[in-house]
Amino acid sequence: MRIPRVLASASIELLMTASLAFTQATRPPTTPAKPGQTFPDELVRTGETLFVQHCAFCHGRDTGGGESGPDLTRSKLVADDIGGNQIGPVVRNGRNNMPRFTVTDQELLGLTAFIRTQKNIAESQKGGRKGVDEKDLVTGNIDKGKEYFNGTGKCNSCHSPTGDLAGVATRNGGLKLIQRLMYPRGAKAKVTVTLPSGETVSGTRAYLDEFTVALRDASGRYRSWPAAMVKVRADDPAEAHVDLLAKYTDDDIHNLMTYLMTLK
Repeated sequence: MRIPRVLASASIELLMTASLAFTQATRPPTTPAKPGQTFPDELVRTGETLFVQHCAFCHGRDTGGGESGPDLTRSKLVADDIGGNQIGPVVRNGRNNMPRFTVTDQELLGLTAFIRTQKNIAESQKGGRKGVDEKDLVTGNIDKGKEYFNGTGKCNSCHSPTGDLAGVATRNGGLKLIQRLMYPRGAKAKVTVTLPSGETVSGTRAYLDEFTVALRDASGRYRSWPAAMVKVRADDPAEAHVDLLAKYTDDDIHNLMTYLMTLK
């Protein structure tokens, strides 16, 4: 039996409509993009005051990263925060090297408002991002970097990839590693002091300026003298890094950084 053309067409259209309806019913709903939340100006200003007092030293006054704290404008934790539910536990309990802070619920709302507002501002700005990803620093040649480390740079005279630098790229990721390379901090300098009697005392430098020299000897004893009364010879490993600042080429830096980033 032949099905009339009109009836067949209607049947096909009905099947297509039913299929479309089923597809839409079973498709998971899409989650709309979360817009940048806005906060009352007064609450933001209160949060800014607290942030500058307690957080800016590590995270920067604008939350964009500082001496030792990460850039909060690029933090996933901040992005996922709702009313302080993510930021609050970190502020009150601390995390890694971050100490805990005692804040009231209202103060926490202010901190959250300021941090989220700074994130909104950072994301609305055009141009390159403020932060630096590790992949942005790995642009050189590993072999040439290793060659510089063991050759021209004479880095191996003080450092060892399997000794003090083992895992250095894990301990100091990305930008922090290049900062330590260019401007090392905390390096222990050895000092030898010759007294008027001819006696020499050696140890780790504790203090040194034009007026006073001080050291800790092998027993841990702190000793100091007026600089004008003694002769001082210092062996500061950081000076080698300072000397290289005037000698590095762009290729040297890129190659050396790329090599150091492999030491994980």
